[in-house]
Amino acid sequence: MHYFEYIKGELHCEGIPISRITEKVGTPFYLYSYKTLVRHFNVFNEAFQGISHLVCYSMKANSNLALIRLFASLGGGVDVVSGGELYRALKGGADPRQIVFSGVGKKEEEIEFALKSGILMFNVESSMELRAIDGVAGRINKKAPIAIRVNPDIDAKTHPYITTGLKQNKFGIDILRAPMAYRLASELPNLKVVGIDCHLGSQLVEVEPFVDALKKLRRLVDSLRKEGMEIRYLDLGGGLGITYNDEEPPDPVEYASSILDQIRSFDCTLILEPGRVIVGNAGILVSRVLYTKENEEKRFIIVDAAMNDLVRPSYYGSFHQVLPVKKENREEIVADVVGPVCESADFLAKGRKIQKLHPGELIAVMSAGAYGFSMSTNYNSRPRVAEVLVRDDEMHVIRKREGYEDLIRGEKIPKFLLESTLKG
Repeated sequence: MHYFEYIKGELHCEGIPISRITEKVGTPFYLYSYKTLVRHFNVFNEAFQGISHLVCYSMKANSNLALIRLFASLGGGVDVVSGGELYRALKGGADPRQIVFSGVGKKEEEIEFALKSGILMFNVESSMELRAIDGVAGRINKKAPIAIRVNPDIDAKTHPYITTGLKQNKFGIDILRAPMAYRLASELPNLKVVGIDCHLGSQLVEVEPFVDALKKLRRLVDSLRKEGMEIRYLDLGGGLGITYNDEEPPDPVEYASSILDQIRSFDCTLILEPGRVIVGNAGILVSRVLYTKENEEKRFIIVDAAMNDLVRPSYYGSFHQVLPVKKENREEIVADVVGPVCESADFLAKGRKIQKLHPGELIAVMSAGAYGFSMSTNYNSRPRVAEVLVRDDEMHVIRKREGYEDLIRGEKIPKFLLESTLKG
């Protein structure tokens, strides 16, 4: 459930017509519903209330400080994958003792930052990373808490770009090699083994891959404990999918009920890293029609949002529902919804049935709260858009729109290029 609905023919976010927000902030912009965010987090968290657990929001889905603060206020932790995300998480008010640092390529300065911040644990992805963390921890006289990300070779049946649990993926350590990695970790003097980690991929719409992975992990955990290793945390990652078009993913309660019995047998604190399932359907991208055109084969609706604002359709071929902000009883057409970027891949929707729109009208690109703004760029020197959070009948700009001056911040022309005469 989300709080975007038509009221008297106009799309609202909670208690505010989207056209009214547009008058104040312009277009394009990302729009988030506070009630939806709270509801999605609480439903997910409460689904696991019968066991010891921690919900660590996967902030790569959407890293705005306001969202971090919101989830922290609800008792959540954070899953980070870079020093920059760790910095954001701390600035957003996350408790460092509830922060998990994942990612396949941690730099030494990021490791040091995390150790000095006092995070809960590192999810480690290679033997070389184990040695690197041990070296940094020894240098600053810290003990580094670690879990090893185990790759169970499970087909998550999702898009190949977002599956992470197969042998051919770059993530984790193969489950057959994991015991050797754990033995190495237990021998390194500045590491403390505290858990085990597994992440299968993103936008999963079936429970079976999680169940299959848990069966494999259980056997590994039993053998590690027999060797005297302490496994206090089981990090099952995230990946639960949402409905973009006609997908029917399990809801959090169904997901939890399918795995809870197995989880209890681990006798661990469960760590979960939801991202998309919390924020995906809590946000939309609002854009304005600039022009329409047609040729012998196609019709185009040209809008002011582009692939640099929402890259998922061009990058993954992803489906996002496109709705008119004002729904009227008029002719429906089939058209491509495209943006101003100079790439043929710049589209938000292809071959989409939509009411005939005119320049100046607004559209809403739905289910854009996850991997929308966080993957946006300045390609074609386009300023990044504003982000707005609505609570009841109040709107809050949680990121102001960039201006042209922001595009060149940090750039510098060398003195020799400023000289009136350049010599070859």
